[in-house]
Amino acid sequence: MANSSGLLKLGTLVMFVSMLIMSFSHGGQAQISCDTVDNDLFPCLSFVLNGGKVAPACCSGIKTLLSLAKTKTDRQSVCSCLKSVAQSATDGQLKNAAQIPHLCGVNLPYKISRNIDCTK
Repeated sequence: MANSSGLLKLGTLVMFVSMLIMSFSHGGQAQISCDTVDNDLFPCLSFVLNGGKVAPACCSGIKTLLSLAKTKTDRQSVCSCLKSVAQSATDGQLKNAAQIPHLCGVNLPYKISRNIDCTK
């Protein structure tokens, strides 16, 4: 049960970052795997689960992922990787994830929600 709970919570975080990187627009071929997303965002998991202070490695991971997601296809791939898992996130997890952009100094042009459309 702990493993599926942790995966669910990681999915919430990934949904947040998926929305974050979808805000940047370029053209091209996807090269970002779900493993890359998981690895870059893993340092954010504690904050999504428990709140508190965002680890510097979390902000670094988000910025790294943003720099990798140069194409629309990249952003769509990242969004699709874990969207289905993120749909089961708790409201508290989404609230914590929504705070991360501000705390990391990253601006998002939209509200983080379960209703993100990965095709846009």
